[in-house]
Amino acid sequence: MLKEKKKKSRIPFRLNILFFIIFLSFSVLVIQLGIVQILEGETFQTEIDRTVEDISKIPVPRGKIYDRNHQLVVDNKAMYSITYTPPKRVQPMDKLKLAQKLVHYMKMDEEDVDRITERNKKEYWYLMNKEEAVNRLTEKEKEELDDIEQYDLALERITDEDIGDLTEEELQVIAIKRELDKAYALTPQVIKNSNISPEEYAKIAENLSELPGINASTDWERQLVTGEALQSIIGSITTQEQGIPLEKMEYFLSRGYNRNDRVGKSGLEQQYEEVLRGRKEQVKFTTTKEGEVIDSDIIVPGERGKDLVLTIDMDFQEKVDKIVLDELKKARGKSYHNRFAVDALAVVINPKTGEILALSGQHYNEKEDKYESAPFKTIYDAHRPGSVIKGATILAGLNSGAISPGQTFYDRPIKIYETPTKGSWTSGIGSVNDINAIKASSNVYMFYVALRMIGEYRYPFPDNATATFNRAGVQELRNNFQQFGLGVNTGLDFPSEGTGYVGKDPNPGLMMDFAIGQYDTYTTLQLAQYVSTIANDGYRVQPKLVKEIRYPSVDETLGAIYQYNETNILNEIEANNDYIKRVQEGFWKVFNERGGTGYHQWANKSYRPAGKTGTAENEIFEDGKLIANTENLSLVGYAPFEDPEIAFAVIVPNLGNIKGQYSVNHMIGKRIMDAYFLNNDGEIDDEEEDE
Repeated sequence: MLKEKKKKSRIPFRLNILFFIIFLSFSVLVIQLGIVQILEGETFQTEIDRTVEDISKIPVPRGKIYDRNHQLVVDNKAMYSITYTPPKRVQPMDKLKLAQKLVHYMKMDEEDVDRITERNKKEYWYLMNKEEAVNRLTEKEKEELDDIEQYDLALERITDEDIGDLTEEELQVIAIKRELDKAYALTPQVIKNSNISPEEYAKIAENLSELPGINASTDWERQLVTGEALQSIIGSITTQEQGIPLEKMEYFLSRGYNRNDRVGKSGLEQQYEEVLRGRKEQVKFTTTKEGEVIDSDIIVPGERGKDLVLTIDMDFQEKVDKIVLDELKKARGKSYHNRFAVDALAVVINPKTGEILALSGQHYNEKEDKYESAPFKTIYDAHRPGSVIKGATILAGLNSGAISPGQTFYDRPIKIYETPTKGSWTSGIGSVNDINAIKASSNVYMFYVALRMIGEYRYPFPDNATATFNRAGVQELRNNFQQFGLGVNTGLDFPSEGTGYVGKDPNPGLMMDFAIGQYDTYTTLQLAQYVSTIANDGYRVQPKLVKEIRYPSVDETLGAIYQYNETNILNEIEANNDYIKRVQEGFWKVFNERGGTGYHQWANKSYRPAGKTGTAENEIFEDGKLIANTENLSLVGYAPFEDPEIAFAVIVPNLGNIKGQYSVNHMIGKRIMDAYFLNNDGEIDDEEEDE
């Protein structure tokens, strides 16, 4: 009984101990909460307010561009830069106060001041005189209009007198604020990056603590180190003021661009934007709920863009440019009739790889009376090519069965009913087969190929008869041409290219014109791909301007290869290999056998060239009236014949249709080939030049 009492008396004692421990714990907790609230409440409240984190992507310099021999073509020129990265929800008055501070450390250029608009001035006056500006609104207007409408009306009521006596310093403030207003939240905006003196830069750098959001850093601008003549091929980029193009806004924003990013807008800068842009530096900003930046951290380091290595040899390109310009000047100087000849175009390409070694367009600007480099014309401008395309015509005839290998036709004029009589350039060609028809450039042979492909097989064709016309043959002939790249995209790594004019509503007479290069038009690049396909045993290779893409390096050397642009065979000519060999033999005879249309200019060249000459009639109209009949002189070729290293295409349009015309096409072609194979400047002695 006694034991039971003792046992019971211990239970309340244990409970008391437990309650005491709980009491002590709560007391400690209360004291700790008091310390947190009273002594460290402000600190922890700030931590609580750190609820917003944003990622900002900061642009880096673009990749460099080199030629095939690693000679620098395009670089980034470093320059002082003053930037502004605004916090979120920054107010106009904050920007104005910042501009008023900055004006004591920097001066905007005169052109920046000139760009100040009337609205910019009114907005400044409004901020400086807000109460007076608002008081110009009636109570009814304030009640009926929303905030934006009230603001616009207040600006409208600011008079010319109000803003007419702004001081030079005030204009500087307005110019600075105008640049500050362009900035997006947490995105760096260049305020000034030109004509910044070391003193200006140093003053701003020393006072950054007083200038929230301002940073003194470095910027860059694209600089052509060499190859100014290729500016239109290299292309250009937008300014920060232009930013990403409006029509491509969604595309760029979805790929991590800022609205004020500089992007490629033409040429290779546009074509290779994705690799040239680099990897942006990503900064994580921690802000208060009011938008004030309280912390930042780099989470992804930036890396400048990857470098391009071109297929073009700049030293060779300069030689080709000089040759084409020299010969255009000579051709124009030979006769008044050549006044319409304002362009000379040439493309040099490796037929096996598609690598473009040089492309030159020289243009005479009549209004300014000066010559200009215009290589883009080789890609976009299309002309009637003349007889250079007869290789494609012969192959189309052999492929379709319209003619058989070795088949002969006697070269004499053909007259179709209600069509002018058509013949060859000379009456002395006689009977020729397919190979010699190329050698002697027989128009009549090509006429019979075209007539047979549209269903007209009578030979000789009856004088003044009506020809059979099967329209399916028209498309078959064009399809054969397109296998060579004539009339279709070549596949060049460039934003766009011309494909030429495709003649409409053909008839038998027009198809005869088509067969000799007097109907559809082609670009110089298309002609270069065409002759390359012949030189390359029927394989059409995609042309390219960029050979490889390299990782950026930390020094002046090239980085490792990121991507090599492999040779890409677009298609193989659907033809018996023997047929292609016959066309090649015809091209060889043009340059190397007596009677060939290029024999006198090309015979006995050590690098063993082959090719085809061309002349096309071209009319010049002005206000719908015919003012001149001119000729396009063209030339295609390749060498060495057995194992081609290069191929070329030349066209000089709108030369005077005169007897003894200067052979500018041959002179350009010979000088280019000499410069390549003989490693000289392409100069030819006077005796050879006068041939």
